Amino acid sequence: MDPKNRRDFLKTVGAAGMMSAFPEMNLAASTHIVHEIAQDALHDVAPKHSVRFAVAGMSHDHIYGMVAAMIRGGGELVSVYAAEPERGDEFIRRYPQAKRAQSEDEILNDESIKLVLSSAVPNLRAPLGIRAMLHGKDYLSDKPGITTLDQLEEVRKTIASTGRIFAIMYSERLEVKAAVKAGELVQAGAIGKVIQTINIAPHQVTQAKGDAGGGTGRPEWFWHPEQYGGILTDIGSHQVDQFLFYTGSTEAAVVASQVANVRHPDHPQFQDFGDMMLRGNSGFGYVRLDWFTPRGLGTWGDGRLFILGTDGYMELRKYVDVTRSKEGNHLFVVDAKEARYIDCNNLTLPFGPQFISDVVNRTHTAQNQAQCLLAAELVIRAQMGATHASIQG
Repeated sequence: MDPKNRRDFLKTVGAAGMMSAFPEMNLAASTHIVHEIAQDALHDVAPKHSVRFAVAGMSHDHIYGMVAAMIRGGGELVSVYAAEPERGDEFIRRYPQAKRAQSEDEILNDESIKLVLSSAVPNLRAPLGIRAMLHGKDYLSDKPGITTLDQLEEVRKTIASTGRIFAIMYSERLEVKAAVKAGELVQAGAIGKVIQTINIAPHQVTQAKGDAGGGTGRPEWFWHPEQYGGILTDIGSHQVDQFLFYTGSTEAAVVASQVANVRHPDHPQFQDFGDMMLRGNSGFGYVRLDWFTPRGLGTWGDGRLFILGTDGYMELRKYVDVTRSKEGNHLFVVDAKEARYIDCNNLTLPFGPQFISDVVNRTHTAQNQAQCLLAAELVIRAQMGATHASIQG
């Protein structure tokens, strides 16, 4: 635009028109925007307790995050059993202090071990946890920790008869700093009463170059719902845990659910898309899951969580802020007074110390036992009742 036309344009639209033409100017002029870096008092605080623990099964690499959390909390890793020898070799390279056991029974019969961790094939996790509890040990499973209602019933019976802990590492809440901070703010009433959570949980299937559908780099069990539980039971368990936690719901039902295999014809049983709608006694929830994260993102998934309250809302960009930051843990909070951005990367994760303390003190601070199992039940029911959908093209 030449100078004369520019002057004429400015005279015509006036100041109010300019503000409307450029929405970001409206935002800057009318909204108080605060940028924060969250801090806590837990840095360099020594663990209060120590517990000897072991790993039995590591079919998923989530085991490394689980072990790291227990060590941060004061856990002492003493032994490991790996059904897949190559995975055991890698684990021992990372944790040479762990003695290599020859069987699960060797770990279960060691009375000095108080806690067992596992990321075995998903449909094997609950049976192992039941055996661990019957041997007088507490148990921490990778998600999904339970894949059938029969397993769930047996887990509940065993908890009741033994008094042991059956925990599931829902890491998208327990091991994400922005999610921990969001929980603190929700509990403090920062956005009023929570009405709804919306979880968008995309994941990435590693594919060979030129492979349009099959995918590589995943173990065989990954493709079979009877082993991994189905997309809603598997990765959906993270999201339903968050729905229950942030809404405070102690009872809930699945309103609707569906699954689909859109792009993996070479694995006809696999489900690469799913969603579900939930209604709790204290809020609503919607969850969308998929295996379509493109390589260009640079990480395994752009996980988002939206929490709607009566007096404001939050958005969590958990693992990346696209085109702006390769780091995660971005938390946005909007209320009647201001819009806040909170960088949560400096926070200390509390789950490890809390869980080790629970094992020692027989408490449930790190994870509510009933909520843990209700999340597992809801995703199993969602999976069982899901419509198997298809789309054209």
